[in-house]
Amino acid sequence: MNIGQMFMVGFRGTAVDASHWIIKGIVRQHLGGVILFDRNVDGSVQNISSPAQLQVLTAMLQEYGNGRLLIGVDQEGGRVCRLKARDGFPETVSAEMLAGFDDEKAAATADEMAATLVAYGITLNFTPVVDLDCNPDNPIIGRYQRSFSDDPEQVVRCARLVIEAHHRHGIGCCLKHFPGHGSAGADSHLGFVDVTADWQEQELVPFARLIDMDVVDAVMTAHIVNRRLDPQGMVATLSRPIITGLLRQRLGFDGVVISDDLQMGAITKKWGFSEAVRRAVLAGVDLLVIGNNLACRQDALRVGIACIQKMLDRGEIDADYIKASLDRISRLQQKTAGKTSMP
Repeated sequence: MNIGQMFMVGFRGTAVDASHWIIKGIVRQHLGGVILFDRNVDGSVQNISSPAQLQVLTAMLQEYGNGRLLIGVDQEGGRVCRLKARDGFPETVSAEMLAGFDDEKAAATADEMAATLVAYGITLNFTPVVDLDCNPDNPIIGRYQRSFSDDPEQVVRCARLVIEAHHRHGIGCCLKHFPGHGSAGADSHLGFVDVTADWQEQELVPFARLIDMDVVDAVMTAHIVNRRLDPQGMVATLSRPIITGLLRQRLGFDGVVISDDLQMGAITKKWGFSEAVRRAVLAGVDLLVIGNNLACRQDALRVGIACIQKMLDRGEIDADYIKASLDRISRLQQKTAGKTSMP
């Protein structure tokens, strides 16, 4: 089994060749995907500086990935986008702004964004955000206009239009952040976030409705604590009751479950890397994200693979459990492979 398929890793650099460590990970350890960022946390360029440069970078990555590599970005639009106008890409609008458009204009707007992504070799977009805008003081969702609305029906309408636009261009989408980050009063990038007192059951509605519509490729987990869903108070990304019990069994989702970045403070301040990988896999996460944006760890793939292999060796999980994750990831890779086009 190619356990490396269960990882999506970020890296520093606007160009790669056979000697770059990320390419070695793709070739030797069968890395499943990469996640690209325009800027590092210190403001320096990480992966994206211009349209021409990005085109060359993604083509090189796919050459070594045999055309099946997942190349992901956070291109929500507005404040959260990796292909920015300042670097020569088209302007985008926020989710909140898109929600004010009628169906025709919203679909056309989403189509323009998807067309840009496919032109530059992106195969997976970490959008749409289907968190409800239920806390105006939310420092990471509401503040950046990342939510379509506080109305579940409006969120479902807009999210479906965005997903369908991406699918027309052969790009996968990932709903976020399960089981709902909109009511949070703190930022999980920085540390522990507990939404138990504020979370509402209706925050599940967009996830449930879109899963029932059979349009969901992937769902990203939230690094939040919700004791109403997991009485033990485990962060959702590492919670079997939330990921397997609620998302898989109750909502019936059989696509790819993707972790939010395991280098975020909500994880790293409590668990070491190997333990976070172990708990995420046991919870039911398929694809583990290590952004290497908040930190830079070139050994993350090797250490992560070793952790899962150790779980197999000591019987903590069985081969069929891992094979199910690999099969889901493979289906997503097949769906998004070979669809990129050059402008």
